[in-house]
Amino acid sequence: MKRFFSMAALVALAAGGGATQATAATATAALDTNSAYVWRGLTFNDGFVVQPSVDVSANGFALNVWANYDLDDYNGLVEENQFSEVDLTASYAFKLGAVDASVGIVEYTFPTTYPTANEGAPKAVKNTAEVFAGLAYDLGRGFVVSTKLYYDIDEVNDFYVTGGLGYSYSINDKTTLGLSGLISYAGEDFSAFYAPDSTDGGFFNYMLTASVKYMATEAFGITASINYTDSMDDNVLPDTNVDTTFFGGVSLTYTF
Repeated sequence: MKRFFSMAALVALAAGGGATQATAATATAALDTNSAYVWRGLTFNDGFVVQPSVDVSANGFALNVWANYDLDDYNGLVEENQFSEVDLTASYAFKLGAVDASVGIVEYTFPTTYPTANEGAPKAVKNTAEVFAGLAYDLGRGFVVSTKLYYDIDEVNDFYVTGGLGYSYSINDKTTLGLSGLISYAGEDFSAFYAPDSTDGGFFNYMLTASVKYMATEAFGITASINYTDSMDDNVLPDTNVDTTFFGGVSLTYTF
């Protein structure tokens, strides 16, 4: 479970969706190393993880494969040195006037099973699927506002929606600073499924992110990021499911 595409990737896909003729496919391989695995405010591992992914896109269509590999065992609650999750995403990005839009579907699969919630661990997770739709609008001067709606069509049958504001600044021709903030709202069934102590739906979590990306070559990039996330309402996302609020990592990307 991840942010499926960076803002840069979203913009690139949207541009491809507006093309009038076929273009060659682009593939991007990424390898992220993070100090924790936190998804939508929920702590899935409070120790180090490695998260490889591959994106292939052409003419607005994209396929993504992403995985989580746990280097730590989260106090014995997950297996260390194993892949615990593999996600498959298909999407299409296009233009709606000045707005960048995207739609898609993601399949969450779990080669190993997370345990029943215990001292902050997430609820046992089953394979499931979500459809999603997103909009992003360039405000100018480096600012982009966006929203994204996810709806689980399998195990949960409920929604999770985000609103965000991002800012990017080119320090030089190779280095870019990124700042972003996000808030989310979840349905009652979504909250109850992923946070067993939840008693209501509502504002779920927020996250603040700062990153610096350096393009060593036209194809190879290095990004360092730090994140802070927390619950917006303890009745919706209880503290028992938020072991980690501050985490960071390094991402390596190569575009073919």
